[in-house]
Amino acid sequence: WSCAVLLEDRDEVAPAGTVGRLAIDTQASPLMWFTGYLDAPEKTAERFTADGRWYLTGDTAAQDAEGRLFFSSRDDDVIIMAGYRISPFDVESVLVTHDAVAEAAAVAAPDQLRGEVLEAYVVLRPGREGSPDLVVELQQLVKTQFAAHAYPRSIHFVEELPKTPSGKIQRFKLRQEARSRTAG
Repeated sequence: WSCAVLLEDRDEVAPAGTVGRLAIDTQASPLMWFTGYLDAPEKTAERFTADGRWYLTGDTAAQDAEGRLFFSSRDDDVIIMAGYRISPFDVESVLVTHDAVAEAAAVAAPDQLRGEVLEAYVVLRPGREGSPDLVVELQQLVKTQFAAHAYPRSIHFVEELPKTPSGKIQRFKLRQEARSRTAG
């Protein structure tokens, strides 16, 4: 398999260290047998670049100068807020550095002004309690350790995060919760 990271806005290989769309080079991957979805030409077209050379996996990643790939997130987990593409993993990685936080998940919630805003669901360590001061502290942590525009606009303290049997966070359930909260 020959894989590369493509730029977000063009079907060109991204510079080393740039997060983009993970793709398989169909011409350089003899075991690449997937040619499309049965009776779903639109879905097939979404998975290949216009010239058919690259198969888009639906993941975002970065590639270093030595060619090693580093997974970032599923493309549908990416939060697009006021034109910025934000990986939930990047925000979660900062939140869990706080000594009060055991686990965190970041998801998109609808917003009329920005399209989407980032919300975080946080599981606290035993003996710690959520408070408005802790919300501000966590927001400030993301602003200073990651990016000023990428902080969670709201933080929800929860007992546990929804997970698959293998332990992966089910962000789609949290996105549904965020959508239902903003709709109601």
